[in-house]
Amino acid sequence: MKKAGKIIGRISIGIIVLAVIAGAGGGFYFKSYLPHTVAPKSFPQIEGELQVSGLDATVDIYRDNMGIPHIYASTTHDLFFSQGYVHAQDRFWQMDAWRHIGSGELSKMFGGGQVETDSFLRTLGWRQTAEAEWEQLGPESRAILEAYTDGVNAYLKDHKDTALSLEYAILGLLSPDYEIEEWIPVHSLTWGKAMAWDLRGNMGEEIERAVLLKTLTPEQVAQLYPAYPQDHPVIVNNIGDGSASAPLNSRTFAGIDVSTETLQAIEQNVVLMDEILGPWSDGIGSNSWAVSGKLTDTGTPLLANDPHLGIQMPSIWYQMDLHCLPKNDDCAFEVAGFSFAGVPGVIIGHNAKIAWGFTNTGPDVMDLYIEKVNPENPNQYEVNGQWVDFATREESIQVVGGEAVSLTVRSTRHGPVISDTYGPLKDQGDPKDSEFKAFKDRSGVELPEQYVISLAWTALTPSTPFEAIWGFDKAQNWDEFREAARGFHVPAQNLLYADVEGNIGYQMPGDVPIRAKGDGTLPVPGWTDEYEWTGFIPFEEQPYTFNPAEGYIVTANNQVPPNDYPYLITQDWDYGFRANRIVDMIETAPAKIDMAYIQQMHGDSFDANAETFVPLLLDANIASDFNPALDTLKNWDYQDRMDSISASVFNAFWKNFLQNTFNDELPERYWTDGGSRWNEVTRNMAKNPNDPFWDDKATTDVTETMNDMIEVSFAEGVAELQNMFGKDMSKWIWGDMHASTFRNGTLGESGVFLIEDLFNRGPFQTGGGDAIVNATGWSVRDGYETNWLPSMRMIVDLGNLNNSVTVHTTGQSGHAYNEHYADMAPLWANIEYYSMWWEQDSAIKDSEGHLKLVP
Repeated sequence: MKKAGKIIGRISIGIIVLAVIAGAGGGFYFKSYLPHTVAPKSFPQIEGELQVSGLDATVDIYRDNMGIPHIYASTTHDLFFSQGYVHAQDRFWQMDAWRHIGSGELSKMFGGGQVETDSFLRTLGWRQTAEAEWEQLGPESRAILEAYTDGVNAYLKDHKDTALSLEYAILGLLSPDYEIEEWIPVHSLTWGKAMAWDLRGNMGEEIERAVLLKTLTPEQVAQLYPAYPQDHPVIVNNIGDGSASAPLNSRTFAGIDVSTETLQAIEQNVVLMDEILGPWSDGIGSNSWAVSGKLTDTGTPLLANDPHLGIQMPSIWYQMDLHCLPKNDDCAFEVAGFSFAGVPGVIIGHNAKIAWGFTNTGPDVMDLYIEKVNPENPNQYEVNGQWVDFATREESIQVVGGEAVSLTVRSTRHGPVISDTYGPLKDQGDPKDSEFKAFKDRSGVELPEQYVISLAWTALTPSTPFEAIWGFDKAQNWDEFREAARGFHVPAQNLLYADVEGNIGYQMPGDVPIRAKGDGTLPVPGWTDEYEWTGFIPFEEQPYTFNPAEGYIVTANNQVPPNDYPYLITQDWDYGFRANRIVDMIETAPAKIDMAYIQQMHGDSFDANAETFVPLLLDANIASDFNPALDTLKNWDYQDRMDSISASVFNAFWKNFLQNTFNDELPERYWTDGGSRWNEVTRNMAKNPNDPFWDDKATTDVTETMNDMIEVSFAEGVAELQNMFGKDMSKWIWGDMHASTFRNGTLGESGVFLIEDLFNRGPFQTGGGDAIVNATGWSVRDGYETNWLPSMRMIVDLGNLNNSVTVHTTGQSGHAYNEHYADMAPLWANIEYYSMWWEQDSAIKDSEGHLKLVP
């Protein structure tokens, strides 16, 4: 859910180039015929009456002036049936692509270029896990999914190909044999697995640390993975009375040296996922905070949430209201907020009594196990001195327009083997390779002659988060909300809560493993029980708080528990710069906090990094040629606003500063990409101007200091700005440099501009940055363009729900050229909002369409 859109990039586009672009009518086809003749065929009917088979009674759907549907139904079945119908009206292409990702069937839609990706998806077994979850669901949950599925299929029955979405016109050129299949409940459940992968936690760091330990000492690796800063807040200050057996902030990194070849195989498989879901970044997170009535102007709570996810088109969110009318025991849903197209219910939002928001906890729920393979029988691996057979299953990957590809998936007691390359299965390891022996003395463990790497991951145990979501949708108080949270296993989230009675609360749920030994930071031996998971943190002992004395709760992916918490959740928290700033703004509010102040907080672009390094820049011996640029920093308030020149100057310096300081020490794959961890690393290093990392290893005749790095990096940053914008500094605008372009999730980076122009929108000037409350990420490696962002912003007024406001990134519609395809993007970029109507009269008064679905 981050920078996506590369699926088509690995599909041969020759057929398009030859048949259309090179043809005499290619320009007309893309610039006129598709936008003006084909695209409108997929726009949904929003007015009048439609007879739809499968309903119990009439359903009313009002769409307000932002295109947001408010659905009123008399039965639970009809409510979720209509949600499925409306999702399909607006977003079926997105749903279709997502279900093929979740099932490992991209080749069935896009062709042979996706076989490698499908192979890894099949190895992980998301579809298999979702099918097991379906078998375990109770009758109420099954009824919700079945009603939703019937609604999707009712729409598909009367709409085909380009009547569903413009993208099918392009797909028809790529994959003319592709046929759209009916929706089934398992398709909805697989998206929970994709979400769990997207919010997976620290597997990337686990691999990276193993790689870095080949060339750096454990002490150096620890320096690059510092402890959570003690001057930044934790979410829950007081919980339990135990003490950790090992301090949570200790840093000791030493383990078995896994071969480069093996690690590269795992990395390549992760890259395949990055290309369809977007690359994971330690900067990606979310903000949420709840302020109690004692701090607000109304005397009732305010709850704010802005989940940070990858930039994409259309928005990952689909906003809607679901109302049972009348609400009763048989039809108990009355909820508004944000859903996923393809999944019933409302994920984040409020009902008549409570509101809730999410941020990612980021617990360490993935471990890599080194499995000894029998040198004499590669079908066996060792468990406590005994050879046992790998569990295997056969997969057949269907390829549209081609032959099916067979795959054998191997699993151990820990999980699937993920170090295989997808050609002939290949066990890694040669005991004669000195690289394999590098850590023997340090770790005290002999690396096996033959081995593979398996993945233990909580998401591969059947459990769906959506049952908990449906519980939140109906919960009427804190106790009911917590009871629903008990069933939220994966991906673990920081659940923020507020209610109309004036309460605020927080709960961390989820399956977080307890390890017999180790802390999950490096691959560990799998051939004994020494590093096994012995259970999960009991729900009753997971961090929570209710009406804390401070009068507020802040979650921003920062450390959850106090340091004396008796269980390990992770060693890899976000480093708390956003959380620290949010707490500071709450505690220094000039008056009682109101909606306008919360909006101001959402848009805050204070760069704590600049607060550390601008004074050092101003004290450095910067060449006089660069004084005009340096002068822009002298009275800067450290806000990375979209109209700021100072922000451009500082961030250009910062990019070059990180590259100059660290890239000479790191393998190219792990060159610094920025984010809160690197902010904390450099903040610590600034206390020692002679830290060895400041030295440039390429200059063997001199030892550089921090000031040397500052001076050369500032000069390079100014030169970069001049190359980008010219010497006229008035054009060095951060909003242009950091602009947001929303690219279609599958076709948006095809490399064919005529296709990209159909579906992509932007650029939009954008403020904010990494480790900033207005969290719009950019890449030190790839450039300043926004690559992840607040995917929506929501402020719920628990004193007057109809006063709540929100915005998400693009628009409600997934249909290019529809008026609601990108009408929210300018609002989002300017930190503006629209009303989140709750009362039926308000929704009707503001409606642009009223559709009746009748049996």
